[in-house]
Amino acid sequence: MEGLIPHILVAALAAYLLGNLNGAVTVSSLLDRDDVRTHGSGNAGMTNYMRSYGVPKTGLVILMDLGKSLLASYLGALLLEPYGYFMEGAMLAGVLVSVGHDYQVVLGFRGGKGILCGLGVAFVADWRIALLVLGVFGLTVLLTRYVSLGSCLAAVALGVSFWVLHGDRPWVVAAAVVIAVLAIFMHRSNLQRLCHGTERKASFRRKGERT
Repeated sequence: MEGLIPHILVAALAAYLLGNLNGAVTVSSLLDRDDVRTHGSGNAGMTNYMRSYGVPKTGLVILMDLGKSLLASYLGALLLEPYGYFMEGAMLAGVLVSVGHDYQVVLGFRGGKGILCGLGVAFVADWRIALLVLGVFGLTVLLTRYVSLGSCLAAVALGVSFWVLHGDRPWVVAAAVVIAVLAIFMHRSNLQRLCHGTERKASFRRKGERT
């Protein structure tokens, strides 16, 4: 196990730094010559970008945020694989890339809400869980048009799925629970609005399109 701790530290640091690459802020700055944080909820995340600028370019935000999570998780898995901890490495990196995404040092420790990060780590650790999480999110949004509700239910599905399928790996389950709880915590204001009936529903029309 010699060298394990340095590899853990490298995986954690790399994941946190990758988490600081914000898709919504980057795309709004480069393509829209604007700052997504000055619109809508002020959140530097995918949903606020979609509501503020429309659907077409939101794919670039998804690609960037999902891509950084995949990269961070895979790097963590590769660094810990020689010690027999491939999945643990992916999940460790998943926690840190989520923290980096939600609390970005370059944005004054503010950021997004971490759902795409959770999806990315799931694809690296266990693609079956990733498909389940994606399905729960998609079906919920399709039926209710509440992205926040879909995100929270997807987070629950992620935590429960890792517990059911990998209950014999406590560190993996613990990391999954942390990712899920963090994602739900970041949606606490959305959950309050859902309870009060004031949460906005998603619109998948192009920005400026007439109803």
